[in-house]
Amino acid sequence: MQSTSNDVHTLILITDAGHCILGRYHRTQDIRDLDQSIKYFERSCDLCPVDHPCRPAALVNLAMGKFISCQVNGTYLDLDLPISLFHNALDLCSIGHPDRPSTQLHLAIALLSRFAKRGFQADADVAVMLFREALDLSPVGHPGRSMSQHHLATTLWTRFEQRVNHQDLEEAITLHREALDLRPVGHPDRSTSLDSLAITLHTRFKYESNDHDLDEAIMLHREAVNLRPLCHPDRRQSLNNLANALNIRFKHLGNDKDISEAITLQGQALGLWPVGHHDRGMSLNNLANALINRFDKRGNHQDLDKAITLHRDALDSTPVGHPRRSGSLNHLTCALSTRFDQRGDDKDIDEAIVFGREALHLTPNGIWSRDSLARALGIRFRQRGNGRDIDEAIMLHREALDRVPRGHHDRHEYLSSLANTVNIRLEYHGNDKDIDEIIAVYMEALDLMPDSHPEKFVSLSNLATQLSNRFKRRGDENDLKKAMLLHVKAMDLVPVGHPARFDVLNNLADVLMNRFMHEGDVHDLYGALTNARSALSLLTTSDPHQLFAHRTLATTYLLFHQSGLHPSGTGVDSLSAAMGHLKAGADAVCGGLLSRLRISLDWITEANKYAHGTLLEAYATSMKLLDAYMSVTASVSSRRDAMKLFSRTLAVDAASCALQHGDECRAVELLEQGRTLIWNQMARFRTPLDGLQEHGDHARDLVKKFQEFSYLVDKPASECLQGTPRVKEEADVVRYMHLVDEWKKIVEEIRKLEGFSRFMLPPLFSDLQDAARDGPVVVLIASDSSCNAIIIRHRQSPINVPLLTNVTKLQQLVVTLRQTVQRDANAKEPQGKLITVLRELWVDVVWPVVQNLGESPSGSRIWWCPTSFFNFLPLHAAGEYRRGGTNLSTLYISSYTPSLTALIRARGKHDRSQHMPFAAIGQNHPPGYTFSLSSVEPELELVRSILPPAPTVSFTKITSIESTKYRALCTLRDNHWLHFACHGVQNLVEPFKSAFLMRDEPLTLLDITQMNLSRHEFAFLSACETAVGDFETPDEVIHLAAALQFAGVKSVIGTFWKVEDSTVRRLVEVFYKNLCRDGKMNPKRAARALHMAVQSLANDKDIPLDQRIVFMHVGI
Repeated sequence: MQSTSNDVHTLILITDAGHCILGRYHRTQDIRDLDQSIKYFERSCDLCPVDHPCRPAALVNLAMGKFISCQVNGTYLDLDLPISLFHNALDLCSIGHPDRPSTQLHLAIALLSRFAKRGFQADADVAVMLFREALDLSPVGHPGRSMSQHHLATTLWTRFEQRVNHQDLEEAITLHREALDLRPVGHPDRSTSLDSLAITLHTRFKYESNDHDLDEAIMLHREAVNLRPLCHPDRRQSLNNLANALNIRFKHLGNDKDISEAITLQGQALGLWPVGHHDRGMSLNNLANALINRFDKRGNHQDLDKAITLHRDALDSTPVGHPRRSGSLNHLTCALSTRFDQRGDDKDIDEAIVFGREALHLTPNGIWSRDSLARALGIRFRQRGNGRDIDEAIMLHREALDRVPRGHHDRHEYLSSLANTVNIRLEYHGNDKDIDEIIAVYMEALDLMPDSHPEKFVSLSNLATQLSNRFKRRGDENDLKKAMLLHVKAMDLVPVGHPARFDVLNNLADVLMNRFMHEGDVHDLYGALTNARSALSLLTTSDPHQLFAHRTLATTYLLFHQSGLHPSGTGVDSLSAAMGHLKAGADAVCGGLLSRLRISLDWITEANKYAHGTLLEAYATSMKLLDAYMSVTASVSSRRDAMKLFSRTLAVDAASCALQHGDECRAVELLEQGRTLIWNQMARFRTPLDGLQEHGDHARDLVKKFQEFSYLVDKPASECLQGTPRVKEEADVVRYMHLVDEWKKIVEEIRKLEGFSRFMLPPLFSDLQDAARDGPVVVLIASDSSCNAIIIRHRQSPINVPLLTNVTKLQQLVVTLRQTVQRDANAKEPQGKLITVLRELWVDVVWPVVQNLGESPSGSRIWWCPTSFFNFLPLHAAGEYRRGGTNLSTLYISSYTPSLTALIRARGKHDRSQHMPFAAIGQNHPPGYTFSLSSVEPELELVRSILPPAPTVSFTKITSIESTKYRALCTLRDNHWLHFACHGVQNLVEPFKSAFLMRDEPLTLLDITQMNLSRHEFAFLSACETAVGDFETPDEVIHLAAALQFAGVKSVIGTFWKVEDSTVRRLVEVFYKNLCRDGKMNPKRAARALHMAVQSLANDKDIPLDQRIVFMHVGI
């Protein structure tokens, strides 16, 4: 089809308009101009059919516009379109066509870009082929030869960066040198060739560490800067290139002039970018990186803080959708992780991980984003101990390493990162297989580092430390010898003043101690002490590494003590010095709660081993740190998981220690501080503020803030369902931790008010004694060292009663009891064994207590506050069980309390309404059960028939058909007197999932804890296993009865084990008749009413003994 002159004229006008607007875009960077130019080029293509002579040019114009759009918008997945257009244009340009060389050039550049961004190997090869063809078309003397050499060299260098084929790099250097020779002084492209040759030389230096290459690169970059005056558009790039090269030389040789000049040059480059320019963020990051490099060598914290500010500015200049946003996020992740490692501010590490996750989301295949996020997760694990953090960190490091080709100049860094993180897991979990992998990976990293590498001493020291650790585990002398040689070499290489010098000295001290223990050379021990002291002297008081330094010194002094040696020139007692350093480590606020807690537990171990006078202080410190660690754990179940990481006997061991010192009051205080931590954590956020309102306007403001933040903190992060994204989980945790921080600040302000100095602090014994206001409270302590009872009486001194049992006997007693009650209740053998258990409990535990209670009238109240294995024993049923013998139930009415604080809180005063809303909730056939509880509906009706009529009692009955979880929750909220008749289950694996089974789904213990039942009076739990805790954390007392009491119910009746329907009906009837005997109800009567109901069953031989003692009372 012939084109008319009008068509050609229109084509020329449209094409010229497209080029004009594209030129304006290059000047103004207005993206709308770029989009408009593309539309004009698309119209040009529409006017040029396949056989049109101008079609190749039209395709190239459109391809160029699309290619620029991909670069600007970061839409690299769209590069396929311009590449396809360039291919089509080239196909229309036969050999000899005047536009073929330029089309080849554009296609090769586009292929090279796609190769750099998406890694398509064929793209690089095709680009090299096209550039070689272009070079062949530009023989010696051709004016375009230097340009062809430059493009081919750049492509070979890019391919080398991906494949690490050194032939590509060498050819690139040769071609850049030839191109530079063709561009003498005065040539407009000479500065470009100078920078390009310098970059390839810089790259070769990374692999071969030849100082000449780096020096020549810096010289070339300087000349390029001099050729580009202030008005030159590429001056800022030349400044950046020279600064980067000086940065590398500073890291290599440590010359302060290099880093100072690099920072100055980066500052100049930054000044050339107008505020708001989309590439300004890159310059901000470059200046920040230079400051961080100086910090890494010199340790000036101002450099690090300024760098983080610059990185934040860079992130602000790269909004969502910006192609360089992921880089800014990664820079911030690394910088914040470094600052957290230096100062221990939780906000830094949490923010680092948030940024790291966003970076990984933006670059799913990214190496750097994986590595930086993995490092941050590893650091956080060391501080908080969440196993998911370390597992994910190791996985990310492995994925990053898999993406780094063998031979790449940075591979050793990714190897070291992996080894460092696996080592963190080894420190906490002790998997012997990990140490072999760590050593192998460190060795591979070391093999990739030339002797001249500036950071080689770090790898030498790390490898030496792991070889020393393996020697401690397996005793291979070769490991110890190699470790010593490597440490000596590391010490020779580490510069004085380098921040990593601490690690080398501290690690060397550890190896010397190992060799002393193996060979006995005292010079090694003295050398270890010298190095450990030197390491500590390098740290500021706010450095988190203080904790590790104190741990090393403590170990050293313990070796002196064990060996009978004395540190020369010190005049101090080695054992006391060791305990002092353990204490200093535990007190190092910057060290992180988890690390401080662990060293405090080490302090307990060593002080106990040597019977040192600081043992009680060590216990108190550990419990304080455990409480603080638990307070920042977001979800309730995760608090229990955290508890399982540490000794479950910490509180009872501390109390036992205090008893050995003759301090019963302190023993009670420590027990109360260290037990039921989960309940206590939640109770803090429901503390009434009676009296505080009267202290003026400031106090009233604090009350309001305290109540607002307490409400928010009392709603911890929800239990995450399987499959919940970690980023959401972490966001909830971070939010919760920040709320806790604010809550703590308000508490500190309240403590400044007169009369409130101990607000929210662990109670003193004088406060706890109030629990015994209505009768003595017996605290039972079971530790490995001794078993004791402490009798607490109101306004009298406590009595310590040594018990005739031990932990082993108690454990066996619990096992026998559980086996007995789980068998056929009607069989004679189990009932006989049960009597044996109750007799042993009487002789060894209860009778010694009774003997020390003094004269009390029959039927007096007594409260039991058991710990450890005592939690699982029916203390109220202990007795001689023989004709004429004495049982506890004939002397006292027993109740239980999870803690003294819980009992005091249950007795708290509030206005009791004359109106008594009572609800009976039943469920006879929950999902998953093949049989029905036939007695449920009759039981509900029985309760209704006995209760006082309206208006004294307002009765609500929730039948099995009505009792959904939601209905039960609403009923529980609105009624202050409760009776449950249903299945109860105690989940021993996840006790917070223990539940009353409703028609649709369980009403869990966790659901109950999140309710405020502070005005509730009484609950009867006619269900199985409602007062059974779990064996992993027995002193947390996690069961349904305790949950109701914690939530605010003053008096609760629960069950130790399975209860039979026939027992329930008879006991319920007698119980409620006694509770309501005068037409009134009072929760204080519940214990006596239960006692009388049980006594009424005592002579009924049809009811087995285990059923007569299954019920227990908790509360007032």
